[in-house]
Amino acid sequence: MKQYVVDAFTNQLFHGNQAAICILDHWIAEETMMNIAKENNFSETAFAVKEGEVYRLRWFTPADEIDFCGHATLACSYVLFNYYEKDKQEIVFNTMVGELIVKRDGDEILMNMPAYNLNPIPVTIEMEEAIGVTPCEAYKDRDLMLVLDTENQVINLNPNIEKLKELDGLGIMVTAKGVDYDCISRYFAPELSIPEDLVTGSAHCMIGPYWGNRLGKEKLNCYQASERGGSMRVELQGERVLIAGKAVLFSISELMINE
Repeated sequence: MKQYVVDAFTNQLFHGNQAAICILDHWIAEETMMNIAKENNFSETAFAVKEGEVYRLRWFTPADEIDFCGHATLACSYVLFNYYEKDKQEIVFNTMVGELIVKRDGDEILMNMPAYNLNPIPVTIEMEEAIGVTPCEAYKDRDLMLVLDTENQVINLNPNIEKLKELDGLGIMVTAKGVDYDCISRYFAPELSIPEDLVTGSAHCMIGPYWGNRLGKEKLNCYQASERGGSMRVELQGERVLIAGKAVLFSISELMINE
């Protein structure tokens, strides 16, 4: 079984967010996919099978299967466009969150994704204790988004990972208005065995609508300030969010698994 490792939301090796991608002829056991994800120990390992004219896409963290992942979708699209569907300009994925349409856009890949809801919730002392600063706003959908006052607060944040686990959200993102970018963010998912995710496409399905409304912009340049860092373009289209990013191949390997 071939496996591709791709750095997503970057055009430089050792930046962005790594994802392992397996393009399969048929589905293998869920336990095997989970074991591969644990062995890789990346934030995401993605598996795709072509079903008719579309690809069924599934994402696994080292802890569990997840319903939606942006950077692994970008990485999978990069692999398909470059090694399996070289003549195609568009790929359709069937996923837990519905149909995702991905297109080539010059040297970028453009992903059409669902926008998250911005449900305001009260700022609590537990939030402050978990991240070490007081958020000025908080919003909840699948993930929890905490808005901070300054870019430096996001960059210098040193959260308490155990206290993050006590907050209500599959992942916890912090964001602020950027200096060189429209917005800056970081993302933590300790419940999924991901202390800090490096660059998170799905988070920008929430971050994008917030800053678009706040700044009065439909198009945003966004940066995720993890250790490796990564950037993306975000365009708001009602209940959908277009996320564009680059990717670069790190490796192609053969997994010694036969099913």
